Amino acid sequence: QVQLVESGGGLVQAGGSLRLSCTGSGRTFGTYDVGWFRQAPGKEREFVSHINLSGSSTNYADSVKGRFTISKDIAKDTVYLQMNSLKSEDTAVYYCAVRLEYGTGFSRAGAYGYWGQGTQVTVSS
Repeated sequence: QVQLVESGGGLVQAGGSLRLSCTGSGRTFGTYDVGWFRQAPGKEREFVSHINLSGSSTNYADSVKGRFTISKDIAKDTVYLQMNSLKSEDTAVYYCAVRLEYGTGFSRAGAYGYWGQGTQVTVSS
């Protein structure tokens, strides 16, 4: 059974940085692609970033491109999301999940499963 735990969220001023971690239950990220999504109050869950199985390919939403970096450490069974130059509009609960469907795009939340419980990121302006 895959279990994911996000951590690293918090309160930060605009322009600041945070690094989120998504830790698997053992040998998780050597088996699956991983995605980060976020959900702000009253809004739908939206794609943030994706990294493939080997870590050789990464993808980002236009809204975070150039500011966020996704990476993985398979030995630690952890995926990171480094978030720099944070803006108030980045405020949301951030979730990680593993990709279970490969016939659809990597940005679709429906292609992912084993969602973590989420970690709150709040950016004050």
